[in-house]
Amino acid sequence: MNPTVSIIVPVYNAKNYLQRCIDSILHQEYTDYELFLVDDGSTDGSGDICDAYAAADARITVIHKENTGVSDSRNLAISQARGTYLQFLDSDDWITPDATKLFVRAATEHDCDLVIADFYRVVGERVSHKGDIEDDGVLTREEFAAHMMENPADFYYGVLWNKLYRRDLVEKYHLRMDVSVNWCEDFLFNLEYILHANVFYALQAPVYYYVKTKGSLASQGLSITKTVKMKFMVFEYYNEFYKNVYDEKAYEKKRLSVYRFFLDAASDGTVPPTLLPGAKKLGTERIPVCPSAISGEGILSEFYRSRKLLDRCLETIALRNDLTLGELSLLLSLSQMHTFCSRTELADFAGLSKSSLSRTLQKLSAKDYIRVSSTRKYLHVDLLPAATALLPELATAQNDFDAARFAGLTEEELVCYARVTEKIKENTRRVLGV
Repeated sequence: MNPTVSIIVPVYNAKNYLQRCIDSILHQEYTDYELFLVDDGSTDGSGDICDAYAAADARITVIHKENTGVSDSRNLAISQARGTYLQFLDSDDWITPDATKLFVRAATEHDCDLVIADFYRVVGERVSHKGDIEDDGVLTREEFAAHMMENPADFYYGVLWNKLYRRDLVEKYHLRMDVSVNWCEDFLFNLEYILHANVFYALQAPVYYYVKTKGSLASQGLSITKTVKMKFMVFEYYNEFYKNVYDEKAYEKKRLSVYRFFLDAASDGTVPPTLLPGAKKLGTERIPVCPSAISGEGILSEFYRSRKLLDRCLETIALRNDLTLGELSLLLSLSQMHTFCSRTELADFAGLSKSSLSRTLQKLSAKDYIRVSSTRKYLHVDLLPAATALLPELATAQNDFDAARFAGLTEEELVCYARVTEKIKENTRRVLGV
């Protein structure tokens, strides 16, 4: 059977960071993929690293070729790909463990032609969250193009690596990278693809770590004359793209906005090595985990593993909805308890102190997720529409939690586990007298 996703990584003299990139793919929670490592004539031993990984994992295909550039490398892999979807990485970057899972889930649940995601910009030991589209839900081509018009030269729209593509569209319209272009070649591919796509989805969770600062056109040895000609060519393509998206009357109204691209693209094609507000130390952008505690034995380590795994499953929901993990965990607790309970019971169930519970309830109330009322004995919490809208996502997180815990177990083992769990529950109830 063909894999669901074909992941494509061009490789050129990347031995210092290639292992990090490949390992991030092999450690994906989603496993139904094939991986193409395209060695573009590397001279530093990168090809040998690729071969070693391929010998250990049958999902990996290595393509060795002469140095003809990144676009040609991608084209070669696309021609051999078998997946329903195409996903791209650069060899000096890496992805979060849930990246492919989140891409595929968004694409299948919303029947999307293109999924676009937020990403992390990494500078040294600091990392910042980068995104653009904040609208929830599915977008039409016109809506997506309107967002792109606001920030036309933004990497968020221009690159391949924060997106998931349908391979059948790529093949149906014979879409490939233009090997004659040395600047914005990814963007040109995206523009052509968007013209043939209808349904778009913005995934508001960062799934990619971008570290490489692309070289300028001048550093590629292009003359000023060639640089200007190339930029004019790209702009004309961009201009024609919007003439195809909108009718003549609508285009005339937006023409000045379209021309913003020419101004925004006046730089030499580099990514400013700057961080966005709210930058964090690399390694603290996602939930912290203590390796020794995760690997430890004993009841406390077991509790720790379960808690951290649940946090990981809830994390992307929290990011998408601008909630802290504490706030989201309390919403999950409220969804599983009766609306009438004491503060002590709710705090105990949610694993919070009474003071932390009060603060979190106030924050959720201020954000219009809950309405709280109380008597001397009982606390009454109603979930408002914003909270009930999250219930399906919370259910998905719990399914992810179970899927991660029970991965690789046979049906017989699952039945045994269910029986043992029920016996443990009964024993616990007997000892606690409930």
